[in-house]
Amino acid sequence: MAQVSLTFPDGNQRSFPAGVTAAEVASDISRSLGKKAISAQLDGRHWDLQWPIDHDAAIAINTMADRAPALELVRHDLAHIMARAVQEMWPDVQVTIGPVIENGWYYDFDRREPFTPEDLGAIEKRMREIIAARDPVTTEVWSRERAIAHYQSTGEPYKVELVEAIPEDQALRMYWHGPWQDLCRGPHLQHTGQVPADAFKLMSVAGAYWRGDSSRAMLQRIYGVAFLNRNDLKAHLTMLEEAAKRDHRKLGREMDLFHMQEEAPGQIFWHPNGWSIYTTLQDYMRRQQNKGGYVEVNTPQVVDRKLWEASGHWEKYQDHMFIVEVDEEHAREKSINALKPMNCPCHVQIFNQGIKSYRDLPLRMAEFGSCNRYEPSGALHGIMRVRGFTQDDAHIFCTEDQIAQETERFIDFLSRIYSDLGFEKFTVKFSDRPETRAGSDEVWDKSEAALKQATEAAGYAYDENPGEGAFYGPKLEFVLTDAIGRDWQCGTLQVDFVLPERLDASYIGADGDKHRPVMLHRAVLGSFERFIGILIESHAGKLPFWLAPRQVVVASIVSDADDYCREVAAALQARGVRAETDLRNEKINYKVREHSVAKVPVILACGAREVEDRSVTVRRLGEKQTQTRTLDEITTELGTEAKPPDMA
Repeated sequence: MAQVSLTFPDGNQRSFPAGVTAAEVASDISRSLGKKAISAQLDGRHWDLQWPIDHDAAIAINTMADRAPALELVRHDLAHIMARAVQEMWPDVQVTIGPVIENGWYYDFDRREPFTPEDLGAIEKRMREIIAARDPVTTEVWSRERAIAHYQSTGEPYKVELVEAIPEDQALRMYWHGPWQDLCRGPHLQHTGQVPADAFKLMSVAGAYWRGDSSRAMLQRIYGVAFLNRNDLKAHLTMLEEAAKRDHRKLGREMDLFHMQEEAPGQIFWHPNGWSIYTTLQDYMRRQQNKGGYVEVNTPQVVDRKLWEASGHWEKYQDHMFIVEVDEEHAREKSINALKPMNCPCHVQIFNQGIKSYRDLPLRMAEFGSCNRYEPSGALHGIMRVRGFTQDDAHIFCTEDQIAQETERFIDFLSRIYSDLGFEKFTVKFSDRPETRAGSDEVWDKSEAALKQATEAAGYAYDENPGEGAFYGPKLEFVLTDAIGRDWQCGTLQVDFVLPERLDASYIGADGDKHRPVMLHRAVLGSFERFIGILIESHAGKLPFWLAPRQVVVASIVSDADDYCREVAAALQARGVRAETDLRNEKINYKVREHSVAKVPVILACGAREVEDRSVTVRRLGEKQTQTRTLDEITTELGTEAKPPDMA
């Protein structure tokens, strides 16, 4: 009988009959492992316990203690269990697809009547009954003909379409959760009872077009979240409640920062308060870049397609570009232009002006570049996901020998900025070549190796993020964690050997010959719009004093204090504090509540006693106790706090 050799994590190797399943391997190791096993890793691929093994491989057995694979299986099984529950409750409902997503899963259904919140509760109850039944999960491989005939007989056209879209050389795998069957590539748990019954919740229903095509049927998508235990679920739901309170769209209204409207989808109308945050942050970034050795430039918004074709963006990125057609005078055809979706090709044009020497490198070229990208309307989300935005973009033109030192220099630059903005720690992800890319494999090998070596030389660990690089080069992604534990990918550093070649950038080396520079694409914030949204949510609107748009309100308690309030505000303004007065004929408690909702950091109350003593009563946002300060004390104190971190 043919044998396969399996290598275990401890390095030991054992032979098994070809076709052995991972379940049999686990039981052969020990009886207890056979009971605890939920899946395997075969040469790094997640492997169902029921799948036969027909080749030599490295194997590891997963149990519920292995968090990542366990979560994937639990969430995937719950998608099937939910679909089974829905079809058992409403047999006429047609099921489509149900993938695992971050924190849970969704499943799309074709049902005439909309699902209600009461329906979700009933579905959850039925799901727990299915889990309690401990129904076995089984799997088979079918031919295309058998699968199509089956779904035609059961009246499920969506499944027929899915089967027909699968390549002919790819096996079709069917799974049963008890009596309920679905087309699925797996893997899955071994019985429904392995799913924690108290660690999931159905969250919401949304509309979704079949296969994302607006010309196709509108389906109903049910979202669920799931974890390995009740405590993790509770923590997640608590985080969601807190996130709802911190939603930048809600706080944006309360703080009067911005608005958006139908006539300009994905574009932001900044109000004075919001624009104050924007310009204060931009001024800070400009000072940092000046200190960091960058030169600032500005490039056109509308650029002829010829440049985008030369750079490769027209081929790879055209669907995300806004196209502008212009009837040029005396031209036979319309000129095809595009609003720039990124700044890099334009920066190469500046580099190409005049002759550059190796002595000019590294050349760090920065731009607060206004970009436009088409995002589907369903993907837009407040100021976090927009069509018009400004990047804190820069490109470093350097030699290959300078990649390591520029990488280390940039990470140090980025870490200081994040610290100033309240983010002390960040993680790094390394993203390698995507499936659709420009440049040869040889160039990608060189650029990936250069970036990895530079990051390691800089002393930073990184997590692998396969296939997520830019189309022109690999990248580092810098991920921040906010106050409630959510991760946000913001900064990037990308190594690019491709664009300088395509756009014919060169410099004169020490040998007198022409050489191609390496182009490092880098951003710290990513975009001002999204980063401001992150700041608002992380700080729950209570922005650092130096960044707050309305730093101080001087509020009168009695009208006789109005002149003194004006004097206090003027003294603060002279120290660089954004101070204003509130002299309305309203009770002080009303004024305090209103300005607290608007997240004003400091309210100074002035009545007859304060006028006589030339003092103020200080109330800081989030503090119950008030304090009394003299006018000189408070102007000195708040004048110091108003300075940005790099100027304090």
